[in-house]
Amino acid sequence: MKVKIINRSKHGLPEYKTLLSAGMDINADIEEEIVIKPLQRYLIPTGLFIELPAGYEAQIRPRSGLCIKEGITVLNSPGTIDADYRGEIKIIVINLSENNYTVHDGERICQMVIQRHERIDWEVVEELNNTERGEGGFGHTGIKKEK
Repeated sequence: MKVKIINRSKHGLPEYKTLLSAGMDINADIEEEIVIKPLQRYLIPTGLFIELPAGYEAQIRPRSGLCIKEGITVLNSPGTIDADYRGEIKIIVINLSENNYTVHDGERICQMVIQRHERIDWEVVEELNNTERGEGGFGHTGIKKEK
C-alpha cells in the first residue's frame, strides 16, 4: 500500500527496522534538546505529514525500550491519526520515571502502526445476547495462577 508523506524534518522517513516489524520508528524533529522532568508531558514535533487512505488510521505507540529503560511513554497510547488529518504528526510523551529525560533531535521517540478500521451503524436494542462471561470484567477470572 502506498501512503503519501511530506517530510519537513531533518531526518529520513519512518521505517521498519526488521522484515516482520509492525511499527515504524518515528524521530523527534527539534531545534534543541528537550528536558522532560518526572511526570511532565511534552508535545514533540516530527516534521511529518501523511495522507492515509479512507478506512485506515495510524496508531502511535510507545517504544518498549524507552518505556522499560527510561520510563518514557506515549501518553494517549495508542494515539490515533485519522485519514482526514493533514497537520503535522506530533507525539505526546510523558516521563514516568524519577529522573529528568533529555530528548535529542533525531531520537526515535515512538512507533507508528498503520491499521485498517471499520465504521459501524448502531442498532438500538432492549437486550443483548447472553454469553458465558456475561457482565464479568475487571479481574472476573481471578488473579492467581492455577496449578
